[in-house]
Amino acid sequence: MRVQSLTLAGAAAAALLASAPVLLSTTSTTGRPGSSAAPVREGSVRAADLLAKLGGCTAVSHGRYRSDDGTRADIPVCGAPDAVFWTADMDIDCDGRAGPSCNSRTDPLFSESTAFQQPDGRYLSAETLPYIVVPAPSVIWDYRDHGIGPGSVAAVIYRDRVQYAVVGDIGPQGIIGEASYATAVGLGVRPDPRGGGTPSGVTYLVFKNARVSPIQDHAAAVAAGERLARKLLGDG
Repeated sequence: MRVQSLTLAGAAAAALLASAPVLLSTTSTTGRPGSSAAPVREGSVRAADLLAKLGGCTAVSHGRYRSDDGTRADIPVCGAPDAVFWTADMDIDCDGRAGPSCNSRTDPLFSESTAFQQPDGRYLSAETLPYIVVPAPSVIWDYRDHGIGPGSVAAVIYRDRVQYAVVGDIGPQGIIGEASYATAVGLGVRPDPRGGGTPSGVTYLVFKNARVSPIQDHAAAVAAGERLARKLLGDG
């Protein structure tokens, strides 16, 4: 069950990270993936190669997260060279600017805001922008301590697919495993916020000190994500 994101916590985090390193781009392209569209593979890095490189988990969190309310806390955040990752479920985040697929009619927990915003002040669009949700800072783990913030580049891995995304929203302190409608579409996961997503098998890989600006520039996230993934594999 998805729970609403914590916008106030995200806003505070954004202020604290204003001076973090960024990867700049002047290109802004955000194609709208519809729920009926076939997933489009991004880049050439193979999911199997990334998962093999990550291997086992060296925990960097000081505890473990739940995938949903009422489940066991058994998901650690793990360390990798210049990145962190976790493997969890995927709940669907439809928050942000309303559209045909994400609105108060399609999603009973819909919120018109996201923790982070575009430079023009508008909230993100879960329908058009692949983004992931990180837990609010807590004694378990604080993403800010790892060079992660709004616009940080991520590679989301599910089965044989890699979907590049950005950190775009913040969730509860004790729960992990959520991504935007557009991320789900890109991975071939059912994006319905009422009952979509997948119960397990999704790996969220977030690169340290690597952010795109503007946050909605998905083409920049793909280019940076591919480069950083290749570097992690030793090909860069």
